[in-house]
Amino acid sequence: MRIGQGYDAHRLVPGRPLVLGGVTVPFERGLLGHSDADALTHAVIDAVLGAAGLGDIGALFPDHDPKYRGVSSLALLKEVVSLVKANGFTLINVDAAVIAQKPAFSPFREEMRRNLAACLGTDAVNIKFTTEEGMGFTGSGDGIAATAVCLLE
Repeated sequence: MRIGQGYDAHRLVPGRPLVLGGVTVPFERGLLGHSDADALTHAVIDAVLGAAGLGDIGALFPDHDPKYRGVSSLALLKEVVSLVKANGFTLINVDAAVIAQKPAFSPFREEMRRNLAACLGTDAVNIKFTTEEGMGFTGSGDGIAATAVCLLE
């Protein structure tokens, strides 16, 4: 058994869609990034890669490579899962948390969970949402962060 941990954070800016777990969430700002800036999926990708000992998202999908501009993070996750399987691993489960003051993500939880589960090839995916009680960049509404852990066999 191998455990991996992932973390990602992006700044909220006007003029971008807010995508988390492959779901476009209605909000006046979105996450700034080279791809779709899906912090939740990015954290999951890093957790999976970490568990397999295969580096991180930045090494596999560098933000200076134009072919990844605007790409769906779910497509990147599918590539990572293929790579991990090719290296002989089986994904057991993923547990993730999104840290944001707003908007409320709970109505989108099941769709996010289904999107990630479809890419990961397992229903053993859990997503939690929390605030930081107004503290830090997530609490002030300047950005959104996500963490994830993954268990591989």
